[in-house]
Amino acid sequence: MIRFFVLSLAVLATVQAAEPPSAQIDNGKVRAKLYLPDAKDGYYRGTRFDWSGVVASLEAAGHSYFGVWFAKYDPKLHDAITGPVEEFFSPSGALGYKDAAVGSTFIRIGVGTLRKPQEAAFQRFFTYDIVDPGKWKTSVKKDSVTFAHVLRDSSSGYAYRYLKTVRLVPGKAEMVIEHSLKNTGKKRIETDVYNHNFMVMDGQPIGPDFTVGFNFAPKTPRALAEPGRIQGNELSYARPIGDRETVMSEVTGFDPAKASDHEFRVVNRKTGAAVRITGDKPLSKILYWSIKTVLSPEDYISLSIDPGREENWTSRYEFSSVKAVSQD
Repeated sequence: MIRFFVLSLAVLATVQAAEPPSAQIDNGKVRAKLYLPDAKDGYYRGTRFDWSGVVASLEAAGHSYFGVWFAKYDPKLHDAITGPVEEFFSPSGALGYKDAAVGSTFIRIGVGTLRKPQEAAFQRFFTYDIVDPGKWKTSVKKDSVTFAHVLRDSSSGYAYRYLKTVRLVPGKAEMVIEHSLKNTGKKRIETDVYNHNFMVMDGQPIGPDFTVGFNFAPKTPRALAEPGRIQGNELSYARPIGDRETVMSEVTGFDPAKASDHEFRVVNRKTGAAVRITGDKPLSKILYWSIKTVLSPEDYISLSIDPGREENWTSRYEFSSVKAVSQD
């Protein structure tokens, strides 16, 4: 009996130790759980996505909006992560990668300093060795979490101070993500950044119940793969996505000079869950990706920051409930 009790405590300690660092925020209208950056115990330790602001779950307006969508979890797997999450993607793939010799270092913003192996080209979905994760500082309040990441790579000449605050708007079913990136290095920072979003709404499989609305008439370079379809200003589905199917395409038609085109409206007509996503900078690119368990409108913006300069941008998520209309 004593031995069983000791073993049970050991198992419990192991489970508790395995729980990644997280924070809960709540404003009475929205309740969310966020994972916190941690090089040793963090939920996500891959080298693709920014480690800050990872939303594990969110409930608002009587619905849930984010959650696990993947079958396999490994903390170092490039896409074993829940949304919204962001990726910084430079012209050569990552800051300093092109000029780095094999064995030297380059940077991924929001991740750290990485070592370049012998390879033909940058591999976006590969998990590189982290030489220096930088210095993270996290400040948690009742309705917000602020992340600060400071990184300097003397080898590449790049350095930055990155701030991200995820906060809930008082009295509203609304989440705001505020960003600040200051170039503290010697070289200009040229990068795109986008949010993968990873919408999982009420745990519903992606199909005819879902629509994604735009502020413009969306176009695709080629016909959208079945079952995806575009009608007017909406992307929708003619039938449920199959187990091994993917609907993916670049989306054009927006005005790259108009921040008002930086908007998506995602609705689950079966449950009534709805969200309006907006950004305060003009779009540089849109990719759309969805499988059976998740849909992702990916909104890119471009940043060019000279040494000593700082860039700021904000994303908003307004959650609501609309009249449910079953498509069965």
